[in-house]
Amino acid sequence: MEGGNDGAAAQAQVAGQQAEAGDQAAQAQATVARADRGGSGGEGGDALERARTDYEAALKERDERIAALEGEIAEAAKTAESAEALRKEMDELRRRGDEERVGFELQIAGARNVKAARALLSDYDNDVDKLKAAEPWLFSASPAPAPAGATGLPNAGAATDEGAQMRRWRRIAGLSEDKE
Repeated sequence: MEGGNDGAAAQAQVAGQQAEAGDQAAQAQATVARADRGGSGGEGGDALERARTDYEAALKERDERIAALEGEIAEAAKTAESAEALRKEMDELRRRGDEERVGFELQIAGARNVKAARALLSDYDNDVDKLKAAEPWLFSASPAPAPAGATGLPNAGAATDEGAQMRRWRRIAGLSEDKE
């Protein structure tokens, strides 16, 4: 739905119908003029009255149609305004979405400062990989992998025997197994 074209189409339609109503009014007026020239007899008076009634009816019909079309134009203008407002809102949402996407891509790439990276991104055709290659200082090194392997301590969830562990430490320390 093109908002600008709806208004233009409605206005063109109003202009055409006004011309048509004007033609009807001109015909009615011509009938009145002929009736006036027709003579002074009773029939001329009836024709004049009939022509006047037709003319007034045509004018009333034209005025009603004009009012209806003006209402349609106002409605089309409201619709066009609504469509324009929706387009603006849609564009704003797209812009925000693009900003969030770029920010997310920069975070994933390891940008130390997303705001600074975003400012430089346009110099590299909005390509995060090009920016990362050209400005490595702006990105942190990939995090070191978590150490894997045994720490020498018992597993935190493993069941232990307190007595066996105490006997082991007493034996290492050279103490007797007696409890004193």
